[in-house]
Amino acid sequence: MSGCATLTFERQVSAPVETLWQAWTAPAARAVWAAPAPSVTVDFLEADTRVGGREVSLCKVEGQPDIRCEVGWLDLQPARRSVNYEVIASDGVTQSAALVTAEVAPAGEGSRLVVTVQLSSLAEDMEAGYRQGFGAGLDNLAGVAGRTMVLRRVIRAPREVVWQAWMNSETLPRWWGPEGFSCRTRRIDLRAGGEWVFDMIAPDGTIYPNHHLYGEVRTGERLDYTLLWGENGPKHADAWAAFEDTSGGTTVTLGMVFSTAAEFQEAQGFGALELGQQTLGKLARFVGAA
Repeated sequence: MSGCATLTFERQVSAPVETLWQAWTAPAARAVWAAPAPSVTVDFLEADTRVGGREVSLCKVEGQPDIRCEVGWLDLQPARRSVNYEVIASDGVTQSAALVTAEVAPAGEGSRLVVTVQLSSLAEDMEAGYRQGFGAGLDNLAGVAGRTMVLRRVIRAPREVVWQAWMNSETLPRWWGPEGFSCRTRRIDLRAGGEWVFDMIAPDGTIYPNHHLYGEVRTGERLDYTLLWGENGPKHADAWAAFEDTSGGTTVTLGMVFSTAAEFQEAQGFGALELGQQTLGKLARFVGAA
């Protein structure tokens, strides 16, 4: 059975529009909220969130065939609207195709997300599955956005210079961390699948063990990484850094999805936003762009 349907989903989100936008579009964040249920695993094979880019993932449930999802980005108006196509297939058979339009807007102290799905079911009627899957995914998204922190700074230096300062094992430890902090590196391997094991040392001598695990690295564009509390410790956050050309320099966006709402609130409480901006300020000084 096949057919067409238009589905609309709306969510109120306790996060600013810019944060919601990052949670909706940043591949590292999308990987956190994509699975609609704990029994489902989503493996991302490709992730390129820009007009003309695509995202390919496999949705896996034990005992069932994998479901392949291909997303292609058609329009991206930052913090306003995105349009993408989505094609679902299983066992080599296309199940459905859809046009997905997402609109974000301020709403009180938070924001509002409206997602419209124009669905064409091909092999069977997919409407009920879409309602359930999209509904659960957007519930997850709202939760993720509520524990996401986003920092942004324009650095008056070329993108390749800023990227090299970040992705060079000699230079990264020299500027990383808030004002007055220093880094003591144990191991560092800045590549996809690599890691950085280090101690951050506060001005009063307090030692904070850190372990960064690097996921996808797109040279000059973005890196995704996981933050652990000390070497092989519990996960603290999923994070990403994105680099974009801007008039006179480079816009650096640093995002973090904290593992729990409690950790996000604790980070807010000790001034993580300000400390993160201090870190980006040190990067700017390091590349001579302060």
